[in-house]
Amino acid sequence: MTVKTITMPQLGESVTEGTISQWLVQVGDVIEKYQPLVEVMTDKVNAEVPASFSGKITKLLVEEETTIDVGTPLCEIEVESMESTGSNHPEMEHNHEEISSTKEINTMKNRYSPAVLKLASEHQIDLDSVQGTGMGGRITRKDINNRINQTKQEQKPVTETPSSNTLTIERSTSILADKEIPVTGMRKAIATNMVKATSEIPHAWMMIEVDVTNLVRYRNEEKDQFKQSEGYNLSYFAFFLNAVAKALKKFPELNSSWANDKIIQHKDINLSIAVGNETELFVPVIRNVDEKSIKGIAKEIHVLAQKAKSGTLTHQDMAGGTFTVNNTGTFGSVQSMGVINYPQAAILQVESIVKRPVIIDDMFAARDMVNLCLSLDHRILDGVICGQFMSHVKAILENISGNTTPIY
Repeated sequence: MTVKTITMPQLGESVTEGTISQWLVQVGDVIEKYQPLVEVMTDKVNAEVPASFSGKITKLLVEEETTIDVGTPLCEIEVESMESTGSNHPEMEHNHEEISSTKEINTMKNRYSPAVLKLASEHQIDLDSVQGTGMGGRITRKDINNRINQTKQEQKPVTETPSSNTLTIERSTSILADKEIPVTGMRKAIATNMVKATSEIPHAWMMIEVDVTNLVRYRNEEKDQFKQSEGYNLSYFAFFLNAVAKALKKFPELNSSWANDKIIQHKDINLSIAVGNETELFVPVIRNVDEKSIKGIAKEIHVLAQKAKSGTLTHQDMAGGTFTVNNTGTFGSVQSMGVINYPQAAILQVESIVKRPVIIDDMFAARDMVNLCLSLDHRILDGVICGQFMSHVKAILENISGNTTPIY
């Protein structure tokens, strides 16, 4: 027998640490190679770390909710000596891995972590009735918490009109103490990344107004037929991403990242976008946007948004971004300064489209207007190049029409 150590892997570019969300195994478990061992939360994604060996778990070296650096030992596995030295029959080993992998996927739903078992037991939840959202249908702690909240809502009684005395008691009780919320998991990872971005990057900011009346008209003419034929929405955001990709092609200085003693100007245009669910925000990536049609971009937006809502975004979905576009207009915002997605050179905020009076040929006209707000890393970029970039984006958006901007 040989004892092997599993260490914290690097789960994405620029990722240097992660927080242990929950262990999926416990000491004494016999596990298969590639079986998920632990869930790790980073500022990019919540990922599972698989076993590199088959064997028995002898020691868990890190507690849940602990933040650790890449390379930190996670657990120890007792393995057979033959596995540690390599097999003399690679074909048999390959077949064994395929069988083990298939078996693992088929039985993943019935593999519960200690945290899941404890939580389900405390709240008397039948695990067979819970639909798992983890790998292979495995039930996660988040699934259990969702079931608990659902049960509470279903059991919430209809309240009668309270008497004045009851109301007084309830009000008094509600102000007894402040609520303390521990900073863990995704929120802790986001906080760490934001501090790094704002402390290391000298942010500068600029904004332009864009008349998107033609875009609004064109999209409204096409959206119903598009939804009927494609099954997902033709969003304004797809047109904005298309324009940004074209502008980055012309001004590649903004498609760069800082690397201490050098600036890396990226060949591929991979746009990070912000999507989320009810409680969490994620920044997945649409790759090679300059090579995609508006329909292709709209489809990628739809797929990534669905993955975010279902909690199925992967490390591959989050990696490789070279420039970030944030659709803050979704919340009705008209002007905002974004924090740069480190180590990228800039982030563009697309604000809400609003109808405003605009002077054209000395006359007032009602036009659909949008503000575009750019935060830039002043180590990499200056106002001249960014002004040219923004003007080019503006020109593309203001000249959109059925003749100049095909959707397919």
